[in-house]
Amino acid sequence: MDSAVRTRRAADGERKRGADRRGRRWGSIGCGVLLAMLLVLLVVRLTGVDAGTPLAVPVVLFPYAGALGLLALIATIAVPALRSWPLVIGAALLAVAYVVLLVPRFVPDDERHIPAGAPELRVATLNTHVGRGDARALVQLVKSERIDVLAVQELPSAGIDAFAEAGLGEVLPYQELHPENDSSLYSRIPLTRGGPLEADTAWPQTTAQVTVGGRAVRLVAVHTYYPLGDAQRWTRDMTALTAVARDGGADTVFLGDFNASLDHAPMRDLLASGGLTDTHAELGKGWARTWPAGKGLLPPLVPLDHVVHGPGLAGLSVGERTVPGTDHRAVVATLALLPTA
Repeated sequence: MDSAVRTRRAADGERKRGADRRGRRWGSIGCGVLLAMLLVLLVVRLTGVDAGTPLAVPVVLFPYAGALGLLALIATIAVPALRSWPLVIGAALLAVAYVVLLVPRFVPDDERHIPAGAPELRVATLNTHVGRGDARALVQLVKSERIDVLAVQELPSAGIDAFAEAGLGEVLPYQELHPENDSSLYSRIPLTRGGPLEADTAWPQTTAQVTVGGRAVRLVAVHTYYPLGDAQRWTRDMTALTAVARDGGADTVFLGDFNASLDHAPMRDLLASGGLTDTHAELGKGWARTWPAGKGLLPPLVPLDHVVHGPGLAGLSVGERTVPGTDHRAVVATLALLPTA
């Protein structure tokens, strides 16, 4: 082999080693940037600084960030170009933190003691997308799921008329309708003490009571402002609902479009301060994505709609249903009334 060939091969080898070094460097930089972003989101989640700030928008993606953290950990271990102790240790710490925060919502609460024959209340909530929801499909849902109480949001007068024409009043004859306030209640059981909730929210929330098993259950049909539009207004809505929940009693159900996930600080404050339980998390289904719906091939991405209840009740079942024409999935839940002390 002559010297020219050896020189050329040596040059090729050096170029390859240089390319490998650059690839490892850029790979490490990219992985480091990803881990830094995951760390920032984790700090926001832990400190609750999303309340009243635009950070409320990315926080809704926290579970996706947890999945990215696990993938980053796998990559730093399995990909030679990314394998370095600082990256591995950083990815591992982040993955553990995300897992600790996320796993509980996927584990059913097995400490509940629900006696056989406990009175039950079947509830549902649906954002009707300014009345565009298919009225006949909704009536069929109410019938098939044997709904006792239905909370609706974004239901204008025209939507109320469409629901009446489809026969909703025949299955849910008791109604607290407030199209001017954006939320309404339909019920198979007589409603009492109904009207707009006295709270500082962007739109008055509709409230009423039903009697189940001899006990009065307070209902609040929720529709808060949205963080993307005004994070401070959304936070004030959630704070107002928290004050209501704090004084609401054990037999209280808040159901509707909270425009919040379990990772938002105002939502966690609402649950903790009011002694409330999110039915999805209670039953190990804590990432039930309800929005956006009806967007072609795009599946629902984030959980904005919830049924939460006080300590006097327990969740028996919960699920999501699609009603054509809406941009949210309906949430249907069965709640049991627990014996009083």
